[in-house]
Amino acid sequence: MTNKNLTVIKNADLIISMDDFRRVLNNYDILISDGQIQKVEKNIRLNGLEKVIDAAGCLVTPGLVNTHHHLFQSLTKAVPGGQNALLFGWLKTLYPIWSRFGPEEIRISTILGLSELALSGCTMSSDHLYLFPNGATLDDTIFAAREVGLRFYPTRGSMSIGESLGGLPPDSLVEKEQDIINDCVRLIDKFNDTSPASMIRIGLAPCSPFSVTRELMRDTAVLARDKKVTLHTHLAENEEDIAYSLEKFGCRPGQYAEELGWTGKDVWHAHCVKLDKQEINLFSRSRTGVSHCPCSNCRLGSGIAPINEMLTSGVNVGLGVDGSASNDSGSLISEARQAMLLQRVSNGADAMSAMDALELATRGGADILGRPECGRIQIGARGDLAIWDISGIDSAGSWDPAALLLAGPKKVKHLVVEGRIIVCDGNIVTVKMSEVLSETKRLVQNLQL
Repeated sequence: MTNKNLTVIKNADLIISMDDFRRVLNNYDILISDGQIQKVEKNIRLNGLEKVIDAAGCLVTPGLVNTHHHLFQSLTKAVPGGQNALLFGWLKTLYPIWSRFGPEEIRISTILGLSELALSGCTMSSDHLYLFPNGATLDDTIFAAREVGLRFYPTRGSMSIGESLGGLPPDSLVEKEQDIINDCVRLIDKFNDTSPASMIRIGLAPCSPFSVTRELMRDTAVLARDKKVTLHTHLAENEEDIAYSLEKFGCRPGQYAEELGWTGKDVWHAHCVKLDKQEINLFSRSRTGVSHCPCSNCRLGSGIAPINEMLTSGVNVGLGVDGSASNDSGSLISEARQAMLLQRVSNGADAMSAMDALELATRGGADILGRPECGRIQIGARGDLAIWDISGIDSAGSWDPAALLLAGPKKVKHLVVEGRIIVCDGNIVTVKMSEVLSETKRLVQNLQL
C-alpha cells in the first residue's frame, strides 16, 4: 500500500534545479513528503510505501509559473472581428460577448484554461478576473481551480469607469467602487492562505488605469497594504496606452503608478511593453515586478517589451500567457520560447539563452508572486515538478537536452503539484476532460447565437 504523502521521482536523466546554484543534475532522484521536497540525491532508497514516478528518459524542471492570465477568456479564442484588431478595438469587440457570461462560463473556462496550462508544464497560475456579469464571482474560479489541482493565485479585478463616463467597458460591466472594495475584503478574509504550502493566495487587481478611477487605484493599494496582499494591473501595454496616460493624467504610466502607491515588491504589472528608461529604473529601485506576455504582445501588435534592458537593470521579470482571447493559446512553455526569440530579434542571438528564459518561467515568476518556495528544485521547496519526455521526436538529434526551449517537447509527460499527480502520461487525471470539452462546445455555441 502506497503512502499518499510520499512521492519519489526516480531515474531522471536530467534535473534543471533552478536552485541558487542553477545546478543541472544527471541521474538524480527527488523525494517529496507532505508536499515538500525532502531529498534531491542519487539512488534514493524505497521502502515500498511511496508513489513512484519513473522519470527514465525524462528531463525534470520546476513547475512553470504563470504570472498573468484571464482564464475566463478561454471560451473566446479566435473571435472574428477581434482577430486583427489592436488592443482597444479588440476589447470593444469582446466586451459584449463577455457580458453574457455567468458562473457556469467562468467555471468551465477556468478548468479549461488551467488544464491547458498544466499540459504545458505549469504548476502555479495567477488569474485576473475583472468582470462579474450575471452573478459570477471570483469564488467560481477558486472552486474550479481546486478541481484541477494547480496552485492558484486569483486576483480580484475591477472596472468602475464605463462608456458613459469616457471609459472603454460598457456600463453593464462596471461596478460601484465601494462594492468592489467590500468584495475584496470578503475574498481576502475567506480564501487568502499565507502558509508556505498554500494552494491559494488572493491579490487585488483593478483592470487598468483607463477603466478605474484614480481614487479606486489608491484605495485598493491602501487596502492591499493593510491586508498584506499583492497588487496587480495592466500597464504601458502599447502606444494607445501611453497616449491615454499622457492625455488623461498628464504623465507616463510609470509615474502614474508611483504617485498612487503602485510600485514596490508587492506589485507586479502586466505587459510593460512601452516602459522607458526612467520607468525601468523606477521599477528596479522599487523592486516592482513585470509579467512579460510575448505571444499576446505579438498577437495584438503591441510591440516587443524591453525585457533584456529590464533584466540588466535588475527588474524582477516573470512570464504570463495573458488571456486566451488575445493569445488564443495557453502554453507557458511556448511563451518562454517566444520570450527568448523576441529578445534575440531585438538585441542579438546572445541576448537571452534557453536557460535564461526557463528561469523567467520558473523561479522568476514564483518570486514575483511572493512564492520563493516554488519555482525551484531544492530541499525545502514545494513539490511542484514538470517532467518532460526527451526520448521522443521533439528532442531527437539534440546535443543538449537541457536546452528544452530550443529542442524539446511542448507538453509534459507528468506534472506534480504539492506532491500530487495532476498529469500522468500526457493526460489530465484530476478532471474528466471529455466532459469539460463537451461542456465547452455547448457554451461556445450558446455564446455564438
